[in-house]
Amino acid sequence: MENIPILEVKNLHKKFGDNEVLSGVSFNVMKGEVVAIIGPSGSGKSTMLRCINLLERIESGSIRVAGDVMVDTDENGKVTYAPESKLRQIRLRLGMVFQSFNLFPHFSVMRNITEAPIHVAKKKPKEAQEIARELLRKVGLSDKADAYPYQLSGGESQRVAIARALAMNPEILFFDEPTSALDPELTAEVLKVMQDLAAEHMTMVVVTHEMSFARDVADRVIFMNKGSIVEEGRSSDIFTNPKNERTRAFLKGIIE
Repeated sequence: MENIPILEVKNLHKKFGDNEVLSGVSFNVMKGEVVAIIGPSGSGKSTMLRCINLLERIESGSIRVAGDVMVDTDENGKVTYAPESKLRQIRLRLGMVFQSFNLFPHFSVMRNITEAPIHVAKKKPKEAQEIARELLRKVGLSDKADAYPYQLSGGESQRVAIARALAMNPEILFFDEPTSALDPELTAEVLKVMQDLAAEHMTMVVVTHEMSFARDVADRVIFMNKGSIVEEGRSSDIFTNPKNERTRAFLKGIIE
């Protein structure tokens, strides 16, 4: 692994009205690392991912991707984002898988996966389709290329969403509670794909309520509460010997 973090988040603040959702969040992610972000609902986990993926603007702080500044704040508190052309480049390095799949309902599975590579990454349709077929094979859905989202189960939809994110060849893949809308059997299908990606050293930041994934697959766990990082460390340490009382209480409540 390289010594420069692929993602650097420093002192991130985000408000919705008077409600401070993120209050000074800082963490790094190294290339090839899987980081699980856990914590109670409403602790700011999903908002943090949305800020990193330019779906929300921050109040203050800084974010760097592979050393490139996405956003920074000067000593006077002025927030400056990189120019739009630079943000477009940075955004191409980031892939996002949402809780609710976000597939285009009127596109086939193949077109859902190839749309961005053709129109954003300017790949030739034939090349984009070859990549899509390989990714569908990888997520166990080779037979679904011509299907439409309404013909898929929730687990299949989420696996297509993962393939779609991978089609842009991102350097970091973000997951926002990717299994929370699924029943246990379908959850297992999706977690298996994520586990395979982790084994291939895909850099992943995963907001999840699946504690077995956080414990067994993640290299590192970040526990958030009320908009702050309360504790972070190796997953084995967090699960066997959490230092913070709030982390202990949270884990005790959800692990038998």
